[in-house]
Amino acid sequence: MVSGEPGQVLNAAVLGSPIAHSLSPVLHRAAYRALGLRDWRYAAHEVDEEGFLPFVAGLDETWRGLSLTMPLKEVAFEVAADISPTALATGAINTLVRRETGEWDAHNTDVHGVVAALGGGSLQGATDAPLSATVLGSGATARSAIAALAELGVRHVRLAVRSAVRPATTRMAADLGLQVEQVSLEDWADRGGLVVSTLPAGAGEAAAAVLEGHRLEGHRLEGRRLEGTLLDVVYADWPTPLARAAEAAGLTVVSGLDMLVHQAAEQVRLMTGREAPLQAMLSAGRQAVSR
Repeated sequence: MVSGEPGQVLNAAVLGSPIAHSLSPVLHRAAYRALGLRDWRYAAHEVDEEGFLPFVAGLDETWRGLSLTMPLKEVAFEVAADISPTALATGAINTLVRRETGEWDAHNTDVHGVVAALGGGSLQGATDAPLSATVLGSGATARSAIAALAELGVRHVRLAVRSAVRPATTRMAADLGLQVEQVSLEDWADRGGLVVSTLPAGAGEAAAAVLEGHRLEGHRLEGRRLEGTLLDVVYADWPTPLARAAEAAGLTVVSGLDMLVHQAAEQVRLMTGREAPLQAMLSAGRQAVSR
């Protein structure tokens, strides 16, 4: 973290495309207010892969950190001077922090967000911690979810996808010592347990339809309720169709807002050097979602 001159305005922002829906400005600004960081500013910028390198190259010395969302989590490797082990393992960067030299250190706080949202310390080392889990999707966010699940003690992961699992995701899971099983997205609802959906809104609706179809058409879920927990990384328009279907089927549902707040709190810590005010950020996030 780079300190500024007295009275100097320090800048941070979230980049991505599309970006208008992002709650990151709400969360980071709430943190700055609670911490009394009156000289910090946080904005959102529409930046795609083609525009990423020119945007970063044009930032002046007042910039302290960047939050990255899709589709920038992989192209960010091109500007990173130092890459955290978590970002390197997942092949996904969602945080860039400015050094005093002007270079950028790369991090992945999504893994921290998933671990914290799923209970973190209460699951780690627990005798009833799940040894297997299902992940919907296989992209960059799925890799972060898999790394988090491995940290929580999971040893077998089912990847439910529409077509083929991305090779980078399979390699990463194997490097973490996980057994990997690929199933069709149409079969993800065959069992309960721990489920993390990394699907975008449209694909999440398809996953919800699978769950509802199994119940309505007399398939394997008929006559029984699932047991377990589903974390849906989508937080907009909550509850999502997938969240509603999962709750109706008996699963405990965790909002993507929980993951978002925890990963943003870690970003605040990395960028400002101050411990993040988690409750203030969570409150601001909930108010924004409710509106």
